[in-house]
Amino acid sequence: MKIDYKKELETASKGMIMIHDPKLLIKLIVRMIVRKLGLRHAAMILFDPNEDAYFLDISRGETGHKIPSGFTRFDKKSPIIKVFREKEFKCLTLDRSALVSQDIHRLIWKESVIENGNGTKDLLHKVEKQMQTLNSVACVPAYYHGDLLVVLLLGEKFDETSFEQDELDFFSALASDAAMAIRNAQLFDSLKKEADRNHELFIQTIVVLGSTIEAKDAYTHGHTARVTKYAVDIAHQMVVNGSAEFEKGFFENLYIAGLLHDIGKIGVPEVILNKRGKLTNDEYIIMKQHTIKGVEIVKPLSLPKECLDGIKYHHESFDGAGYPEALQGAGIPISAAIISVADTFDAMTSDRPYRKGLKKEIAMEEIENKSGTQFNPIVAQAMKEIFEKGTI
Repeated sequence: MKIDYKKELETASKGMIMIHDPKLLIKLIVRMIVRKLGLRHAAMILFDPNEDAYFLDISRGETGHKIPSGFTRFDKKSPIIKVFREKEFKCLTLDRSALVSQDIHRLIWKESVIENGNGTKDLLHKVEKQMQTLNSVACVPAYYHGDLLVVLLLGEKFDETSFEQDELDFFSALASDAAMAIRNAQLFDSLKKEADRNHELFIQTIVVLGSTIEAKDAYTHGHTARVTKYAVDIAHQMVVNGSAEFEKGFFENLYIAGLLHDIGKIGVPEVILNKRGKLTNDEYIIMKQHTIKGVEIVKPLSLPKECLDGIKYHHESFDGAGYPEALQGAGIPISAAIISVADTFDAMTSDRPYRKGLKKEIAMEEIENKSGTQFNPIVAQAMKEIFEKGTI
C-alpha cells in the first residue's frame, strides 16, 4: 500500500511538538519510522551540548539488527558525524538529502571527489565501514540553526528494496521537524530541571528558616520537625479513612506550613519564650502575636494560601475560643486544624523547664477529650488512628 508521506509528516509533526520529554519523543519517532516504513531497525544519534559530543539515544527493530550497545558515543571527528557536520563535505548529500550506502561507491569514484584531494574519498570509505558496522544502509542528517543536531540511522527494509527518493525526502523532512521538536523538548527539560533544582533549594531554605526559632527557644529543639511529621501523617490518614480529599499540592503546602508554623516567635522576646513560670496577661498577648508576625515574616516568599493559613490559624479552636480571629468549626482552614492537633500533641509530650512531658497515651486521651471543642473531630480521629498504628 502506497504511503501518503505528506499526511504522515503532518501527523508526526503535530504530535512531536506536544511532547516535552526528549527521551520519549525520540523513542516515538524511531518506533514510528520502523513500523510505518517496514524497516528492520532504525536509530537516532543526537548531539548533547553538555558533553559536546553525539550519542546514540535509541535503537529499535529486530534483535541482531539493532546497533550494538557499545556504539553509544560519537565525537565530532567520527566519520559519520564529520561527513554531515563539516561544510566541505555537506555537498555529498545535496542531491539525495541523505547518505545511502548504494551511492557511496558512486561518490567515491566521482571525478570531483578524486581530484579535490581534501580527504573526501578516504572519509567516504570510513563512513561506509562505519555504516556496515552499525547495520545501516542510509543516514539522514538534520540541523538546528545550521548545526548538526540529529542523524537518523536507517536499516534495510523487510522487502529488501532500495529507498526511493520520496522516502528519503520524507525522512529528511521528518528529521528536520524532529530536530526542532527535540531541541524544544530539551529546552523544556532544562527549564524543568532548573525549576526542580530551585524548588529543592527553596524547600531547603524553608527547613533552615523553620529551624531558626529553635536557636532562640532552647526548649523547642526538634519541635518543628516533629509537628511537621505529625501533621503530614494526620493528613495522609484522613485520606486513608475517607474523611478528606486533598488537592495535589496540599501535602507540600502543609509540610511548609508545619516547618514555619512558629516562625513568628522570632519576634517574641526570649524572656517570654524561655520563661519558666506561667505567662502574665500582657506576656500572653505578646506571645499570641506570633501567628500574625509569622505571616508577616514569610510574606516575601509569596507562599500559597494553605501555607499562610496553617501559620496564622493553628491556634484557633474548634469552639471559637482560639486566636487570632476566634474562628470556629469549618471556618478554620483544614491545614491549621491539622497543625493545631500536631502542635498540641508535641507540646504536651515534650519536656519543659517547668514540667516533664506527658506520656503519649495521656496526651492522646487529652486530644480525644477535646475533640469537638478545641480540635476538629475529623482531625482528632485521624490522630487517634495513627497513634493506634504506633507510627508516632
